[in-house]
Amino acid sequence: MNKILSVAIAASVAALTASCAPSTGDTASSVSVADAEYYTQLQGQDVSINVYNWGEYIPDSSEDGVIDINDEFTALTGIKVNYTTYATNEELYAKLQGGGTSYDIIIPSDYMISRMIKEDMLEPLDMESIPNYKNIMEKFRHDEYDPDSKYSVPYLWGTVGIIYDNTVIEDGSDMDWDILWDEKYAGDILMFDNPRDAFAIAETLLGYDLNTESDAELEAAAEKLREQKSVVQAYVMDEIFDKMGAQEAVLAPYYAGDAVTLMDDYDHLSFTVPKSGTNLFVDAVCIPKGCKNKLAAEMYINFLCEADIAYAITDYVGYSTPNSLAYDMLDDDVKNDGISYPDDEFIASRTTVFRNLSDEANKKMQDLWTDMKSAE
Repeated sequence: MNKILSVAIAASVAALTASCAPSTGDTASSVSVADAEYYTQLQGQDVSINVYNWGEYIPDSSEDGVIDINDEFTALTGIKVNYTTYATNEELYAKLQGGGTSYDIIIPSDYMISRMIKEDMLEPLDMESIPNYKNIMEKFRHDEYDPDSKYSVPYLWGTVGIIYDNTVIEDGSDMDWDILWDEKYAGDILMFDNPRDAFAIAETLLGYDLNTESDAELEAAAEKLREQKSVVQAYVMDEIFDKMGAQEAVLAPYYAGDAVTLMDDYDHLSFTVPKSGTNLFVDAVCIPKGCKNKLAAEMYINFLCEADIAYAITDYVGYSTPNSLAYDMLDDDVKNDGISYPDDEFIASRTTVFRNLSDEANKKMQDLWTDMKSAE
């Protein structure tokens, strides 16, 4: 994330394009859009949408001068955005399964999208209402998790690696996943607090497919994670930001986009993607079944695919964009940093995209994870 650039985006976009958007009362959007008239469809109708997204995953007004994506959408369309966050795909899934709350927009990861499609939890999208889908790179369309690109529009993508304190570990270029089991760093290691990511690390170390459904291999991976417990300080997700930033830990697995953010903020942090292999993930925007404002939700998805908006998101959040126009706006040093946009050879040979596992394998993994964490 580059907060200085984000401030510059907000200022320059406001100066250049404030006149292009229709007024919605006392406020008007300051962002450049491909078709301003498109966003007038629901003005004056007192419409709102409920958006459920990952934490730290969209620019907002919490920092002075940063463009607030949701406020800009409201100013442009008149549609109010009610925004809440979750920490894991499993938390999102449980919330939707539990009912009691209606969402219009969710942003799950690839394997969870596949599961939700299988369980009839998503609305098919009307792509005529999302004309900016044309901005999504071809290589991010028709992936295995949504082969017909019928239920999702890619939002951001990335890989998983290791964040480390470079004042303790000077050179992490040859670092591999086994360092997260190293007793030398006992008490200074953080670990994912979700089973799919944690099992993937253990499976990589054991030489297994990250999408294995073998009972024996899942049990072996759980045993590997059990062996790690004695050196783990805590199982965390977004808490990694504070703990690694405050030097309360030395090592943590996490997502490349968040690593970029942390390294922008803290000179003592570095990041490496283990050469033995890792997960490549895509998070995509979906509309859950029972959405009350589908057209408004599709307008929101289209807005996220606007060139300036997609660029502001990837620049602020730090994750990689699947939007071709936004990618073209990036500086060469970002495109070539080896973290945000690894080369095609590395992606082809060293990364695996999660598939949705069978119900039996999902339950097996969850039960093993629960048992592992609760064991003394």
